Amino acid sequence: MTGSEATGTGLAASAAPAVSAPPVAGLPTADFFDYESLLNAAERAKLAQLREFLAAEVAPFATDWWNKAEFPAHILPKLAALELSAPAQRGYSNLFAGIIIAEMTRVDTSLATFFLVHHDLFVESLYGFGSEEQKARLLEDAANLRTTGAFALTEPDHGSDVAGGMETRARRVSGGAADGGDAWVLNGAKRWIGNGTFCDYMLVWARDEADGGIRGFIVDATLPGVSRSRIENKIALRTVQNADIVFTDVRVAEADRFAGISSFEDTNELLRGSRIMVAWQGVGQQLAAFDVARQYAVERQQFGRPLAKFQLVQQQLVTMLGNAVASMGMMVRIAQLQDQGAAEMPQVALAKSYVSARMRETVAMGRSLLGGNGIVTDYRMAKIFSDAEAIYTYEGSFEINTLITGRAVTGVSAIV
Repeated sequence: MTGSEATGTGLAASAAPAVSAPPVAGLPTADFFDYESLLNAAERAKLAQLREFLAAEVAPFATDWWNKAEFPAHILPKLAALELSAPAQRGYSNLFAGIIIAEMTRVDTSLATFFLVHHDLFVESLYGFGSEEQKARLLEDAANLRTTGAFALTEPDHGSDVAGGMETRARRVSGGAADGGDAWVLNGAKRWIGNGTFCDYMLVWARDEADGGIRGFIVDATLPGVSRSRIENKIALRTVQNADIVFTDVRVAEADRFAGISSFEDTNELLRGSRIMVAWQGVGQQLAAFDVARQYAVERQQFGRPLAKFQLVQQQLVTMLGNAVASMGMMVRIAQLQDQGAAEMPQVALAKSYVSARMRETVAMGRSLLGGNGIVTDYRMAKIFSDAEAIYTYEGSFEINTLITGRAVTGVSAIV
C-alpha cells in the first residue's frame, strides 16, 4: 500500500482545505536542524514580522492571484514598510537575506521572485554600479517600492549564451539639451523580463556598437520606442508579470548609463548574488511542499486511518524533509562564504544545481502524495509543483550550473 490518493480510475475527492492552513500543532517545523537559530535576535524578530505579513496579506490570496495571473500591486506599500530591501545594505547577515527569500517563497514563489528581481538585481545594481547622482535620484524611491525596477538581460534568442550572443545594441550619439550632452540609442529585444509589464525603470544590458563591450543603462519604461507585452499561457510563476520588451531607437541620456559597468564580468557579480537567492527559493519550495504534504498526510483519512500511518507515506515525508534540510545546510554554508567575501561562482553554481535537483524530487513526491488532489491549486501543491519548474530553469538552468562547476573541478569547459 503506497497511500496514493488516486483510487481505481477516478481521483479521490474531498473538500479542499484552506490554502493558508497553519502547520500541524505540536510537530517540529520543516527547519528540522534549526538553522534559524543562527540568526541574531534582531534578525529573528524581523523574520517574525515578515511571517505575520505573509500570513495576513499573502497566504489567503496567493493561489487566487496565481490562478488569475494577477500581480497584487496593492500590497507593495505594506511590504516596503517591513524595510527588507537589500538586507545586506541594511546591516543584516547574508544568511538572513537568504532566509527571507526562502520564507517568501514558502508562502508565494511569485512574490519572492518579484522581490528578488526588484531588490537583489535592480536596487543592488544601483548600490553597486550607480553613480552618486543616480543613487541620489533613484535609490530611495526604489528601496521603498515607490518605484519598481526590472533587470533586462535575457533575449528572445539568447539565454544561457547571452554573454557572447547579446544582440541588443547601444550606439553613442550627440545629444541635445534634454540629454544633457551625449546620449545613447538602444535597439533590440529582451524576453522573460520579470516585472517588465509594470516597472518604472529597467536595467537594460546592451552591446556597444563602437567596441563590442557590454554596457548597462537605466531606462525609463515610458520612453518613446519602448514596447512591452506580457508573456501569456505560463504554467509557472503566473503571478509574475514577465514581458517581451522591444527597443526601437530608444534614446537614453548619458547620465542614465551605469558608469560602473564596463564588461559582462560586472554583470556576473550581480548574477552570482541573484543565483544564490534563487537557490534559496529552491529551499523555500521544499519547505512549502513539506508543510502541505505533512498536513495533508496527518489530516486525510483513507482506509479508516490517516495517510500518515502508512509506512511509505512516512518514507516520502522523511525523504522530502531530508532534501530540504540538506539543501538549507548547503545554503547556510554559502551564506557564511558570502560573509567572508569568499563565495565563488562554481560554488554558487553547485548550490543552485544541487538544490534545484532536490527541489524537483521533493515537489514531485509532494504532488504524488496528494494523489488527484495534487493536480488542483485548491490544495496549493499543484502551484508549488508548477512554480518549481521555473526555479529549476532560471538564473542558470540545472544543466548550465552543473557545467560551470564541472569546468572548475576538471579544468576543461564543456559549455563552449
